[in-house]
Amino acid sequence: MSCSSSSGSEGEEEGFDSYRKGGYHAVRIGDPFSGGRYIAQRKLGWGQFSTVWLAYDTLTSSYVALKIQKSAQQFAQAALHEIEFLSVAADGDLQNTRCVVRLIDHFKHAGPNGQHLCMVLEFLGDSLLRLIRYNRYKGLKLDKVREICRCVLTGLDYLHRELGMIHSDLKPENILLCSTIDPAKDPVRSGLTPLLEKPEGNANGGGGSSTMNLIEKKLKRRAKRAVAKISERRVSMVGGEASSKTERSLDGIDMRCKVVDFGNACWADKQFAEEIQTRQYRAPEVILKSGYSFSVDMWSFGCTAFELVTGDMLFAPKEGNGYGEDEDHLALMMELLGKMPRKIAIGGARSKDYFDRHGDLKRIRRLKYWPLDRLLVDKYKLPEAEAKEFAEFLSPVLEFAPEKRPTAQQCLEHPWMNVVTTQKNNVDSVESQVRNLKIKG
Repeated sequence: MSCSSSSGSEGEEEGFDSYRKGGYHAVRIGDPFSGGRYIAQRKLGWGQFSTVWLAYDTLTSSYVALKIQKSAQQFAQAALHEIEFLSVAADGDLQNTRCVVRLIDHFKHAGPNGQHLCMVLEFLGDSLLRLIRYNRYKGLKLDKVREICRCVLTGLDYLHRELGMIHSDLKPENILLCSTIDPAKDPVRSGLTPLLEKPEGNANGGGGSSTMNLIEKKLKRRAKRAVAKISERRVSMVGGEASSKTERSLDGIDMRCKVVDFGNACWADKQFAEEIQTRQYRAPEVILKSGYSFSVDMWSFGCTAFELVTGDMLFAPKEGNGYGEDEDHLALMMELLGKMPRKIAIGGARSKDYFDRHGDLKRIRRLKYWPLDRLLVDKYKLPEAEAKEFAEFLSPVLEFAPEKRPTAQQCLEHPWMNVVTTQKNNVDSVESQVRNLKIKG
């Protein structure tokens, strides 16, 4: 939850009970930070560790994202960890071309709830998760997916090959578009005039008014949801076509994006945690505890690419009768990718929890195999040729053997990633032929 225009849990607030000693810092519009350099404009979002604000940088006359960490020791430690990784990434990318969020500044801010570490990051747009939701989970056109993949792979190649860094929590929420889906939410495109001082009636003081604002907002949202549900019911009673959602156009939305949120990052040669990655994007070697490296990010990238194309998560494991989420996750992987090689199945510290000595799952015995290319055609209605080409790109990324997965650099060189270039070259060639004919004519 770094610097998005739309971070935090949708439709929720962080809860005013977290504004206490060790918790969030209460911010008001117009509040100055870092000796008056940054002026708070509006809240962008929140996470379990911090709130994020749109701020105006009076030194550079630009808008930035101000991430204000909770003040308790463990949150301050987490912020220092993230600052370390973001600083290294920024120092090695002076041209700002490597598709990794840019750390501009960091400082400490003293408030009534303690001392808060603050990070100033470049202002970015919506997350890929918000884009998937905006597109009503229908899946993006392949040329747009390629654009996004090119940026994500550029970022991963930089982190892995040049910095020796594993992101370890890659997912649609942690990849942000470079600009907002809705131009009105972009302070530059919308022509927002920066507030340089506190609005009238917003004097310093206790958190009472901000608490009241939170309660009022919650009540308003509940009322809106209730009205929406009633109108949905009416539409469904009227029936038929009115209730089917129209498709949204993604034309005009800039698909360039950056990798964000380095709160869980680690060095390849200095790892901090055995259990990494958000459940649905977790690699098999992490579940089995058989050691991990850069290739865990590639697995998460593969899951994300599938989600962009289909609108659905690739793996959404659930607990079942007599088996847990981990075993279901492994079963879902094998139904898609085939039986896990025995050497890998039994090679982890936790392998015995899930596999017998033959490499078969202990509790889930019947698997329904549905290979990736067929799944894309049968369930998601991709044309055969497109499904085949995309599956040829994605399947190696989802290899059970981590060492066999391609690197981000190799993925960037894959034919599927360069289809657009080929098409553009063909168009350029045709246009030049037409020009030559006109000249000759």
